Amino acid sequence: MKALKALRTIAALTAAGFLSGCQFVVLDPSGDVARQQRDLVVIATIFMLLIVVPVMALTVSFAWRYRHSNHNARYEPDWDHSTELELLIWTAPLLIIICLGALTWMGTHLLDPYRTLGRFGDQRPAAEIRPLEVDVVALDWKWLFIYPEYGIAAVNELAAPINRAIDFRITSSSVMNSFYVPALAGQIYAMAGMETKLHAVINQPGTYKGFSANYSGAGFSGMRFDFHGLAAGAFDDWVAHAKAAADELSRAHYLELERPSENVPVRYYAAVDPSLYGAILNMCVTPGKMCLSEMMAVDAKGGLGLAGINNTVPLAYDKYARPSAVFGAPASYVVGVCSIDEIGKAPPPLPAPADGTPLHGAGLPRLDTPLRQMSLFHRHRSGANS
Repeated sequence: MKALKALRTIAALTAAGFLSGCQFVVLDPSGDVARQQRDLVVIATIFMLLIVVPVMALTVSFAWRYRHSNHNARYEPDWDHSTELELLIWTAPLLIIICLGALTWMGTHLLDPYRTLGRFGDQRPAAEIRPLEVDVVALDWKWLFIYPEYGIAAVNELAAPINRAIDFRITSSSVMNSFYVPALAGQIYAMAGMETKLHAVINQPGTYKGFSANYSGAGFSGMRFDFHGLAAGAFDDWVAHAKAAADELSRAHYLELERPSENVPVRYYAAVDPSLYGAILNMCVTPGKMCLSEMMAVDAKGGLGLAGINNTVPLAYDKYARPSAVFGAPASYVVGVCSIDEIGKAPPPLPAPADGTPLHGAGLPRLDTPLRQMSLFHRHRSGANS
């Protein structure tokens, strides 16, 4: 018995030692948005436990009280209804559902990742400081972070000053990924040809882990990066360190970086092509390839018609030469037919039609009344039968 007791003690101490190394970053984040999300999860869990715990306790209590060997328990085989019990069973869960619904409604809108931050911390209003813009691109299998304000970029490393809003614009080069820094905010999906957004802030200096939370292929496990929350001076030093790098991120260099690679070390770029992110988003980094924004503009004006079917060329490099079943060639892409000066900008809104009258068929009178419609229908049908 003494040996068994000592073994249990050693096992308990060993487990405590292992658990002491765990970091419950989701329950103890360093960013205000993540803290508000943590509070939402904790409050919702407490509300649910108000039902779960009593039900579990009553289950054990009823099983013990009405066990077969307890002859003192009341035996009422004809009992079938209790108004008080029905009110208790239905009212308590209903009130909790109402509270959870209200909490979820408010949290969904207040913590909308597209919503501009209204505060930078507890009881701290948003300061009059320009947010830090970061363009995030999920590659196979690494992360590219572009800083338009500073004209720099980094691979698998992210940095931001504390107590300053961060506006993320997120996209992907190929398959869907999920951008997630638990200490900063919730995960946001990254999808090719689409842009998602995230507004967040980091309030405490430190180095935090970021990764992809969505499986994306063989190198998925290596899609991890460090996020540095830095004081203002330290962030300036980090920017200066990136500007001192020897590499520049042009479109040609990006096409090389885009190729699949695993466990990529941190890399900095001292200069970035200003139109690169817009070209990545519109999937037209390859020279001569039509951008999605250009294609949508052409479609909005009626398309290229049958002539557009032949508007393709053999593909030298486009997403690793995936075959195209639409045009029949082994690999092809649509050729750009016009130039767009500012690819990254959203296209202007389409103007309203100049003529608001209904469209008519060529050479056919307007069908004003149902009776006239029926007569024309029978006339055309009789002519066709003859």
